[in-house]
Amino acid sequence: MKEAITHFKVPVEREPREACLGPDGSVAHIARVFRMIIGRWKLPILFRLFAEPSMRASHFMRDIPDISQKMLTQHLRELENDGLVERQDFGERPPRVEYSLSMAGRGLMPVLMAVREFSREHARTSA
Repeated sequence: MKEAITHFKVPVEREPREACLGPDGSVAHIARVFRMIIGRWKLPILFRLFAEPSMRASHFMRDIPDISQKMLTQHLRELENDGLVERQDFGERPPRVEYSLSMAGRGLMPVLMAVREFSREHARTSA
């Protein structure tokens, strides 16, 4: 039986172990990104902001079924703190606040789209 050696199929330069597993290695960087996007509503928020250039909280509440105001606010704050979303307060009465993707958030979207395509391809091959 022929065994598959998958790590030889990945087109990466060979790096020392520390470059992958050290505190500033590949694994640490990827884990940091995963921590930024983990949360039940974070991906739906990011994809809605990718589709619409800017949105108000009430628009999110209409577009994302079952999200509560508390969770929306919490996830928007976390995404803003992580630099993926920008909040613009217009300083008006009544208050008007809009959210949009930051440069970092826009840079993350092609990666998320690639993950989506990987999932679609994997679903076809594993069925």
